[in-house]
Amino acid sequence: MRKLLLILYFLLLQLVLTAQPKGFRPVANMDAFRTSFTAAAQQVNSIKSDFIQEKNLSMLSEKIISKGKFWFRKENMVRMEYQQPFQYLMIMNGNNVYIKDGQQENRMSVKSNKLFQKINKITVDCIKGTILDNKDFTVAAFENQQQYLLEMTPVSKNLSEFFSRIQVTIDRKDYSVTKINMIESGGDNTMISFIQKELNTTISDAVFSIK
Repeated sequence: MRKLLLILYFLLLQLVLTAQPKGFRPVANMDAFRTSFTAAAQQVNSIKSDFIQEKNLSMLSEKIISKGKFWFRKENMVRMEYQQPFQYLMIMNGNNVYIKDGQQENRMSVKSNKLFQKINKITVDCIKGTILDNKDFTVAAFENQQQYLLEMTPVSKNLSEFFSRIQVTIDRKDYSVTKINMIESGGDNTMISFIQKELNTTISDAVFSIK
């Protein structure tokens, strides 16, 4: 029996070590992290940032890299504008969504598409510091000297069909999100890195206007 317990312990230890992202360790004090993350996020009324998106496809040897600008303002206003190498615009203003892809324009309600609604909630929860309370995922938290890393595994069927997990990297200095890595069920992934962030800067209503 003792030998069996040792084998089971060893297998469990290997599972934990395998699941732990390289360069990170489990968060020592989860309650303290949750409190600090939520409190810091509640102080953020707006975000203006550049972003770089890296798309890795198994069928291609090179990454697909896109660049653009990102804006957020409470409550639930997001503008994501791809500028290189193509033009693509998405605006979320409350429950209303506007998408412009080249010359094509589309307007919809977040409520009309359950998957879009869940992805919108992920985006807003990451920014507002409420992602740990999102019932669509189980969340494991890790840390190193510079960052926190949330490893989110979908439990919602709508999301698990698209993503095997989502990784959210958080800066320890100000608890702002620096990276979101969406890993698809087939192994492809999309990583968005936010750079040159400006917090609580004035952003006009026109940025989120849906005409």
